Amino acid sequence: MTFAKLSRRLAFGLALAVSTSALAGLPALADTKIKMVLNWKYQGPQGMFFLAQDRGYFKAEGLDVSFDQGNGSGAAVPLVANGTYDMGFGDINALIELVAKKPEDAPIAVYVMFNQPPFTIAVKADSPIKTPKDLEGKTLGGAANDGALKLFPAFCKFAKIDCSTVKITNMQPNLREQMLMQGQVDGVFGYVNTIRFSAKLIGLDDDKLRYISFGDYGMDLYSNGIIVSSELVKKNPDAIKGFLRALNKGLIDTLKDPDAAVAAVAKREPLIKIPLERERLDATLRAEMNHPEIAKIGLGNVDPARLKTAIDILVEANNLPSTPKVDQIFTPAFLPPVADLPKTLF
Repeated sequence: MTFAKLSRRLAFGLALAVSTSALAGLPALADTKIKMVLNWKYQGPQGMFFLAQDRGYFKAEGLDVSFDQGNGSGAAVPLVANGTYDMGFGDINALIELVAKKPEDAPIAVYVMFNQPPFTIAVKADSPIKTPKDLEGKTLGGAANDGALKLFPAFCKFAKIDCSTVKITNMQPNLREQMLMQGQVDGVFGYVNTIRFSAKLIGLDDDKLRYISFGDYGMDLYSNGIIVSSELVKKNPDAIKGFLRALNKGLIDTLKDPDAAVAAVAKREPLIKIPLERERLDATLRAEMNHPEIAKIGLGNVDPARLKTAIDILVEANNLPSTPKVDQIFTPAFLPPVADLPKTLF
């Protein structure tokens, strides 16, 4: 071997060693960060999100997901629309209203989890209010971003009552049940299981409350779903697909082991009452997520005809300026295969 060849070989080896060393010093590619706002404070029904996180399902999809507590299902929608969050667990009906008014760059739902209408007005069991008509002339209270409160004008039209005679008082969510029982308001807006279990936390049993539920008067609406920003849809659709695959696994694990799901919530909020939150999770699965349609289309998906009817209900009842198309509100494009979606919850 000539000296020139030996020199070239040594030089090549040195360069290779230097480049390998330099690459080894570089940080690994960072996971895609996703910031998500939930519908409410940390409670049992949110366990599937945290179970997916704790078991590494988001990480396996290359995602670094952070969750913030919410302040009402309706509030999550504008927070995603204005870019504060990439995703939200928010009310589909609030999304319909937003799209009807400001369709440009609006978020879109990609996985609908609550497929039965949970919206209700709770009154004391001994209240003279027994039908929607009895609400006229009364005072009702609710958090400003409460989904049921936002739907009240539509409910008034369906139940044929005069909304203008009803006084609405806004209140902090944590004061809702106390104000009702103290007689400061005649009824309160909310999701039926949210009210029921918040009441239990202050020592009120089910027999102390009665409910006027919107679904009993023809408002067959969807409720909470995963809502994503238009920016994320445009820039990183694979991240959305990965998120839903991971969440779907967390949901399946929750169905198999609900105690583990509630334990995952307790890791974030140690002050929760675990037995009560387990009961709340079971009630939510049965009453808000268990529509018969999932046997065919799977949990997370929607029936387009049913969603179109829901859109029409809201547009007409709330005199919205335009009628959104179904594909402006929900897209199945990011869902896991239908075969992988839960078809039964029990």
